[in-house]
Amino acid sequence: MKTDIILAGVGGQGILTIAAGIGLAAVSSKLYIKQAEVHGMSQRGGDVQSHLRISDQPISSDLIPLGKAHLILSVEPMESLRYLPFLSKDGWVVTNTIPFNNIPDYPETEDILKEIKKLPKHIALDADSIAKEVGSSRASNIVMLGAASPFIDIEFSKLEDGIRQLFGRKGDDIVEVNLKALRAGREFTEKNR
Repeated sequence: MKTDIILAGVGGQGILTIAAGIGLAAVSSKLYIKQAEVHGMSQRGGDVQSHLRISDQPISSDLIPLGKAHLILSVEPMESLRYLPFLSKDGWVVTNTIPFNNIPDYPETEDILKEIKKLPKHIALDADSIAKEVGSSRASNIVMLGAASPFIDIEFSKLEDGIRQLFGRKGDDIVEVNLKALRAGREFTEKNR
């Protein structure tokens, strides 16, 4: 078992939180995990990406070779396209459809979504609206994790436990809203894949 994931987005969108949630789930599943440091500007507004590798065997490198990623999980649509050279021919792209317009010449959202829809294996969802529906606009990154969860070779209950562990110190209400976000994202993918 091996899952290579590119996490992509913009600074401030919760890429590291997604990585931490997956990491906690992987460790509790007794899997090996390596994560490359975040590249790009990690300040709000700069592009951010991270390589996350999970396996039941030791992992020699934390970097994913071009054409080998099983999953691109992007919390911003343009960023999902930026990392397509890493995607394997059988890989999935899971992306938020709501852009983070952080540059003056940001392409038209319709054009970006048209390119994503050309991919044979993609899930595109409005994670921002789903997060608001479950009670926290700040949980859109966790909605995205839930949407990508069917393509991560870790039991969903372990991801739920990772969320509990990650947000536990913030109180039960925060844990519950993030669990709702995780489940809502997964439900979207199960209905739309």
